[in-house]
Amino acid sequence: MSEVQDRLELDDLQQELREIQALVHRRDLSAMQGRLDRLHPADVAFLLEALPLEERLAVWDLVKADRDGDILVEVSDAVRESLIEAMDSRELVAAAETLDADEIADLAPDLPDEVIAELVQSLPAEERERLRAALSYEEGTVGALMDFAHIAVREDVTLETVTRYLRRLDELPDHTDQLFVVDRARQLRGTLPITRLIVTDLEREVSGVLEPEAVRFTPADDAGEAASAFERYDLVSAPVVDEQGRLVGRLTVDAVVDFIREKSAESQLAEAGLAEEEDIFASVAASFRNRWSWLAVNLVTAFVASRVIDAFEHSIAQLVALAALMPIVAGIGGNSGNQTVTMIVRALALGQIQPGVWRQLVRKEIGVALLNGVVWGGLLGAAAGLLYGSLALGGVLALAMLLNLVLAASAGVAIPWLRARFGRDPAVGSSVLITACTDSGGFFIFLGLASLFLV
Repeated sequence: MSEVQDRLELDDLQQELREIQALVHRRDLSAMQGRLDRLHPADVAFLLEALPLEERLAVWDLVKADRDGDILVEVSDAVRESLIEAMDSRELVAAAETLDADEIADLAPDLPDEVIAELVQSLPAEERERLRAALSYEEGTVGALMDFAHIAVREDVTLETVTRYLRRLDELPDHTDQLFVVDRARQLRGTLPITRLIVTDLEREVSGVLEPEAVRFTPADDAGEAASAFERYDLVSAPVVDEQGRLVGRLTVDAVVDFIREKSAESQLAEAGLAEEEDIFASVAASFRNRWSWLAVNLVTAFVASRVIDAFEHSIAQLVALAALMPIVAGIGGNSGNQTVTMIVRALALGQIQPGVWRQLVRKEIGVALLNGVVWGGLLGAAAGLLYGSLALGGVLALAMLLNLVLAASAGVAIPWLRARFGRDPAVGSSVLITACTDSGGFFIFLGLASLFLV
């Protein structure tokens, strides 16, 4: 594309968004078209995600057809659905044909079946096979992230031959920090870093300067483990081989970063009880469907907590200070429990927790809870005792704080452990469940102790 595509900083993007919205309201299509043509596809995607549906579709209609595919790859899943709904089959096929096989595979779950069938038939034979291969890999595997665009060279040629070959190419694939060295059967023999190619005598053979690669993946490998390897070894790219050791593609840092960002976003949404990423401008009905399930769970747990309070109505009536202090016990327990849950869920995602260490984790978290309970429970109890003129009330509050923090620590480890043990996502609804435990448990502990020792 001949036009210059600017990459903008966040502040510039927000200013661009305001100006484009003004152009939409004025229906100044020519000016909008010019602005969009200059922007990088990722920046156009950002703008589309930040626009209400009607304005989003108005801007989308002005995007040049040969850029549709690149932008569809960049936008979030929720926004992509709204854009695809506004396109007919012919437009979708034309947009997808501009993409590589691995990028088409990313779009495939959102495309109608008839579009996928037509697209497969329209692709060249090599791209068609690559697409079928990409679609065969399960989500969350290296194969689903793999890039087919790579440069492979033979081990029995000179560096001069490699250099001449590279100069004949229009451009190198993005994130090419090394070439992959193969034999006649495409068996991976090692890698040739670009930096080594530049500084080494060109008369030498590749076999004499290649590096036996330390990290290689197969398409079936877990993407999360691959992401950990990229972080651990500071990788930019890594080879992907089949079961026979033949080079089939590569994994690049941009795909890994996208995967990590998506998993992080999913985890944050899951902890809050959201089923999936949500378009902020989605319809009321769509947002309701996404949010109702864990709100229903929260409603049940809140009702249980209210029943606990009701059971101690007589005690609260006799000592009104209990009503003022019991939210403190529940609130601090909830915060502590969420800290524990967050640490455990993150460690599970990074593969840092092995089956035999759960008891050790429980003991450690309970130890932290006991220390926090003694320190902060003691301080809060002393303050309550002075404020209400009752050392007994302060002692009950301190003990309740200690016990609820222990409960929070135990539940904070147990909830993600049980969900992982039964094959469920440990992050899903964890904050809702831990809050339910610490609210009901905190009320019961505090009011129960108060009924025993104060009333």
